[in-house]
Amino acid sequence: MQKIRPDMDIGKNIQAIRYKNNMTQDEVIAKLNLMGISITKSTYAKLETNRMNIKVSELVALAKIFHTDINAFFSCLL
Repeated sequence: MQKIRPDMDIGKNIQAIRYKNNMTQDEVIAKLNLMGISITKSTYAKLETNRMNIKVSELVALAKIFHTDINAFFSCLL
């Protein structure tokens, strides 16, 4: 199972894209679960606050949910 390197700080971008899509964390979690990505609200919150590394499968699923290119999660990073 691949994970994004821990030095990549993408949680704020995930949150910003979620806000742009006018979605709550609960709505995103529900869609992830429907896609077969089992995730709790606590775990999702940790992803957005960079307290937990995101799995590649989760990132791909989020790109589908938000109808965005996966590169959007990495924009504006130093």
